[in-house]
Amino acid sequence: MILVVALTVVSRAQNTNQLAIGDKAPAFAAKADDGSTWKLADYVGKKNVVVYFYPAAMTGGCTKQACAYRDAQPAIESANAVVVGISGDNVDGLKLFKKAENLNFTLLSDESGEIAKSFGVPLKDGGTITREVEGKSYDLVRGATASRWTFIIDKKGNIVYKNEQVDAAKDAEAVLAFLKNSK
Repeated sequence: MILVVALTVVSRAQNTNQLAIGDKAPAFAAKADDGSTWKLADYVGKKNVVVYFYPAAMTGGCTKQACAYRDAQPAIESANAVVVGISGDNVDGLKLFKKAENLNFTLLSDESGEIAKSFGVPLKDGGTITREVEGKSYDLVRGATASRWTFIIDKKGNIVYKNEQVDAAKDAEAVLAFLKNSK
């Protein structure tokens, strides 16, 4: 009986940061794929910000999702928005992912999972995968594995879109449709 109560309390505690449409987005900063520090505060008041959390760089669904955002970049920029992809991968892994897939937007490292937690995104343990790029083998290290969720933060810093059931290949298309319809 005590175990059931403890599990219920833990489960509820993990969901206390659930964000809803209309909520203020958590202020966050993270290391970007180029080693710089990316800050949400630099965009609030200027652009809409698409924040998509993905499990792991250079895996099937995550690559489809990133490439769809890459291909949609001109249209997303026309909608006065910027995209950032966030995963638990370290900066070196993100840099490799960006190069391998010719990505044209910023990837952010959330190795501790703290940013994902602040958005209420479920997390699992991290891990390491090995990938080959240009004939060389690389170990990609992930401190945490986030669920695939997408948010749009408006210029006022509020959550205006939230998708917890993301179709990786169609995420950019759905985001773009929302941005075009909310003008």
